[in-house]
Amino acid sequence: MVHLGARAVGGVGFIMGECTAVSATGRISQGCAGLWNEEQVAALKPIVALQCQFGAVTGIQISHSGRKGSAATALEGGSHLDANDPNGWETVGPTADAFDPDGTRLWKSPRALSGSEILEIQNQFVHSAKLALEVGYDLLEVHCAHGYLLHSFLTPLVNTRIDGYGGDLRARARFLLETVEKVRAVWPQDRVLSVRLSVHDFVDGGLTLEDTAQVGVWLKELGVDILDCSGGGAVPEARGAIGNRTAEQPDMAGGGPKKTSLPDMDGGGNNKSKQADALVANSCADLVLLGREMMRDPHWAFNAAKELGTDPRHVLAEQYGFFVGSN
Repeated sequence: MVHLGARAVGGVGFIMGECTAVSATGRISQGCAGLWNEEQVAALKPIVALQCQFGAVTGIQISHSGRKGSAATALEGGSHLDANDPNGWETVGPTADAFDPDGTRLWKSPRALSGSEILEIQNQFVHSAKLALEVGYDLLEVHCAHGYLLHSFLTPLVNTRIDGYGGDLRARARFLLETVEKVRAVWPQDRVLSVRLSVHDFVDGGLTLEDTAQVGVWLKELGVDILDCSGGGAVPEARGAIGNRTAEQPDMAGGGPKKTSLPDMDGGGNNKSKQADALVANSCADLVLLGREMMRDPHWAFNAAKELGTDPRHVLAEQYGFFVGSN
């Protein structure tokens, strides 16, 4: 309430609740947010209402961690937990290959999903979408990036299945496309539907901008309104690419996905007002997302507007009739 409310007060136009699991076993760790029951709806409603009170548009990103789940929290070291651990569970993926079996986190092998289990998880995304509507979110985003379940099916680095959910790009995209089609059927047309994509795997033999441009075309045909462009995360070699390939981010957002003629969001490495403004002015992105910088400065948007030469009225001044300045 305080964290997200402060960003709305600070002038942020759009606030996304990130990586919210569609099931208990879809979380990364026990410390992750979820949206699969009415208790969670009741907890989220006042938080969203507060953001809206101060003028922010609200969104929620729904996700399934796949083979990167069942981890300890960051404060507990982040190591993968065995299914027999009280805080762990059995993970799933396109195959039984572990994310990083030789790494320091000792990732365990997941269980390859059957067709009926894929359908069950798709239905979990649909249920979460319905709950998001009940909460009152303006935008819903399906997470298909960073090596989580949907991305692990999409990338050839992980998906080596030989059934209808593996093979060429269209077959590997099947899990994502079916999920999005079902989610769009329950998410109102007057509310925005987004998909987050790792638009490049940054590893030889992985997804390229051309691949994700084609996926973007298919997503547009299903009624997706905007693409959220990120990169990396499918395999350990690309783990550091998430949010850290700053030089490539504008090219990724303004490159392959632009061929779909869909609007796009650019997130990763943005921290300066002039940098963000240039991304939009140069048509590299339609919307600029900030994560870490917003955590450092909840009034970043208000201060950035002043840096760019405008004279914004602070939202508190609009609400309560007094001036809030940097002095």
